[in-house]
Amino acid sequence: MNVVKRLEGSELFVEIEGNIDTVTAPDLNASLNESINGVTSIFFDFKKVDYISSAGLRVLLVAVKAMPKDGKVVIRNANNNVMDIFTMTGFVNILTIEN
Repeated sequence: MNVVKRLEGSELFVEIEGNIDTVTAPDLNASLNESINGVTSIFFDFKKVDYISSAGLRVLLVAVKAMPKDGKVVIRNANNNVMDIFTMTGFVNILTIEN
């Protein structure tokens, strides 16, 4: 998995390439923890993500909980496989998803 982050003011843009699973989720979590102070919104680009496991979903949930009350976590460009996982797990009701 490859993660590229860009901070613009209080918005964090995160581009991910590869699978987010039990092996890679801890690295993503650590990478987010390095950059999350003062962030009010996180925008994830999932264009190059083929799969997300429950460990990856947990990282997203932690990110949601870390945002201030008026903050947001947005997923962009998720493919059909990832969207199916978000739908089956109910994450479509937790995350803002833009395709």
